[in-house]
Amino acid sequence: MELGLLTDSLGELPLTDALDVAAQLGIDTVEIALGGWSPAPHADLDRLLGDAGARRRLAQDVRTRGLRLEAFNASGNPLHPLEGAADDRVVRGALQLAEELGVSTLVLMSGLPAGPGDSFPAWITTVWPEENLRLLEHQWTVAEDYWGVLAEEARRRGVRLAVEMHANQLVFNVPSLLRLRAAAGDTVGVNLDPSHLFWMGADPLAAAAALEGTIHHVHAKDTRISEDVASVTSRLEPVSNDLVDRRAWNYVAVGAGHDADWWRRFLDALRAAGYDGPVSIENEDYSLSQRESVALAARTLTAARRSAPRTGAR
Repeated sequence: MELGLLTDSLGELPLTDALDVAAQLGIDTVEIALGGWSPAPHADLDRLLGDAGARRRLAQDVRTRGLRLEAFNASGNPLHPLEGAADDRVVRGALQLAEELGVSTLVLMSGLPAGPGDSFPAWITTVWPEENLRLLEHQWTVAEDYWGVLAEEARRRGVRLAVEMHANQLVFNVPSLLRLRAAAGDTVGVNLDPSHLFWMGADPLAAAAALEGTIHHVHAKDTRISEDVASVTSRLEPVSNDLVDRRAWNYVAVGAGHDADWWRRFLDALRAAGYDGPVSIENEDYSLSQRESVALAARTLTAARRSAPRTGAR
């Protein structure tokens, strides 16, 4: 199983420097963000779409370092009533660019529609009051219409859509991912990121098994739960990400929340679920520098790969 890197994880560096670091750490593949919620520090989508020379230089920068451009990322909310058009434009542009460069996977999120006449989306996670379920079904109607058209374009361009299960999105867990896939077809699969499942209380190993045959991409990002805080506040909190000492949970570098043995079992669970693609490091650790975080993740995953058996996870 290859080791990948979402280059935003080294967003403080120019692209060529980030690629140099990736090569030094033994990374095999890279994923590059093109906009949406990413500031896209390493790619100008409009320029890449309009300039064949820029596309060639990007491909060459990656290839000459022994790396492979494996995925683009266009995470945002294309279903937002006010901001969705801009995010949808990034998604459509990313599909076009992926086709141009022969990149087979686009990582993105499901989006979250608002209610009829509303200007802000509501994330429904409870069945009561009853209006919640009415709103949820409206959201699914909007989303299924959008994703049916999007998936057809992706199929036409030869690109798979890897949907990240994320909070404040319509798709945030296994059942919602499978519902979207059933509606839009098997061009839609999951970008399995265990970090979100950890804080929401799911088991990523069990989720991988439940998603057998649907995993299009994997992010390697860890979460550390602060039980002393969570036991009082729960894991639902609006505390700013940079206030790490006050939060019930924090995204951390791979290895800072779960050790190499857990990641070995995760890699084994991915294999058992039929996935043999790259595991792409994503960094959102506010307590380490970007280089420290990515280096720790690479060491942890390298150790996990070396010790991973070929049987099912236990």
